[in-house]
Amino acid sequence: MSTKLHQLIAIEKGVKSRVYGEVTSLHKDSQKPEPYNGLVRTFVKKDEEGEDFPPERKKVTLRAEDVLRRLSTLTSELFDVEASKDRANCEAKADLVVGGVSIMKDAPATFLIFLDKQLSDLRTFVDKLPTLDESEDWTLDTSTGMYRSTETVTGKTKKSQRPIVLFPATPEHPAQTQMITDDILVGHWHTVRQSGAIPATRKATILDRIDSLIKAAKQAREQANAVETKDQAVGAAVFGYLFKT
Repeated sequence: MSTKLHQLIAIEKGVKSRVYGEVTSLHKDSQKPEPYNGLVRTFVKKDEEGEDFPPERKKVTLRAEDVLRRLSTLTSELFDVEASKDRANCEAKADLVVGGVSIMKDAPATFLIFLDKQLSDLRTFVDKLPTLDESEDWTLDTSTGMYRSTETVTGKTKKSQRPIVLFPATPEHPAQTQMITDDILVGHWHTVRQSGAIPATRKATILDRIDSLIKAAKQAREQANAVETKDQAVGAAVFGYLFKT
């Protein structure tokens, strides 16, 4: 009998959960010594006139071989599912093609799963990169690999104080003056901003490519997961060797 890889993946979680739960319960119950112990006890009185007592019996409710047999049955199912899935993974391959470009031929399904997660993380990384301030006009300076803005010119001033006469002097009173501050132009700043940020259009292009590759990886994985593999029956062989008498 054969099963498709995506079917094995779908049932694997349920089998694991059920088998682990039952094995855990079986392990807990099987560690108690009391169910393994039983007895049959009869009383033989000393003489005919002596007091008599009824026989006593305690039944054995658990046998180690039965526990091992149940353990073998449960775990064999899990072994078979895992072996079948891993065998299918060895055979599950598909070409990774995006935009007509072949990125990888016969990409294994396990790698495609890995790639999907990595591309998702990569998208988050690129999306957080700062972009150039769109209020500026930028050009790439090939000598530095950085972007340059257009030059702006702004005046540079300094403070200068001078007195002014509020009231001129009279024969009776001296002149009244006050210091005022003037901004005196002393030169000009010629400013060119530099940036190592990424242009918004470049960032958008990369994100679009990542999205396209994520879609292509998912499609390739679906194709790879459709591969059929012969069901493996390794569990019986494993426990046939381990628990043989």
